[in-house]
Amino acid sequence: MLFKLCRLELIDYAEAYDIQKRLWSQKVAGQDADVLLLLEHPPTFTIGKSGKLENLLLPREGLAGEGVSLFFTDRGGDITYHGPGQLVAYPIIDLRNRGKDIHRYIRDLEEVVIRTLADFSIAARRDEKNVGVWVGNDEIAAIGVSVRRWIAMHGLALNVNPTLKHFSFINPCGLLDRRVTSMAKVLSRDVPMEAVAKGLVDHFSEVFDTHIEWGSVSWLRCD
Repeated sequence: MLFKLCRLELIDYAEAYDIQKRLWSQKVAGQDADVLLLLEHPPTFTIGKSGKLENLLLPREGLAGEGVSLFFTDRGGDITYHGPGQLVAYPIIDLRNRGKDIHRYIRDLEEVVIRTLADFSIAARRDEKNVGVWVGNDEIAAIGVSVRRWIAMHGLALNVNPTLKHFSFINPCGLLDRRVTSMAKVLSRDVPMEAVAKGLVDHFSEVFDTHIEWGSVSWLRCD
């Protein structure tokens, strides 16, 4: 199995979504390599297919004042936040080569995050009722995917050094009784984003038993 890795740095949610849709179409058309996008977003709330607008606790007209945009998207799950200091990974992956097992795929994404956090001596876990990765009762990584024709897109968002204030404007993932944390908060120090990204790529390769090679960002945006 081969993954092509592209690092996009900071990119608007809408642009990254358009890139994902184009890569999804290429996979449906028979492109060989799966793709792993690593990036960060400007402050953005996204609401998934099962999301409820009432889980946004800030009036929509107040979003601009906080510098946060709102995007309705086609991934699973409810509302979440993306912003600088959060590492986002979007695998565009053909699940026909992996048993057509969506539950296993989500568990594998969780495992990638759990192993990455262990590199930084953070003990993380799954939750029996809720998708994502947790430190104690606090969510440290959100996971939401979309699967059509067995090609998956969207993925995971790991809180490295984000501004946690923005999470107070939502019920994260629609949960009323859970809080959100970050690697920086758990460790009481800033965490180098690139060190986390490298670890996540290494563990992604392990968990998915795949070879990962770098792809060109110019190819990604212009193909």
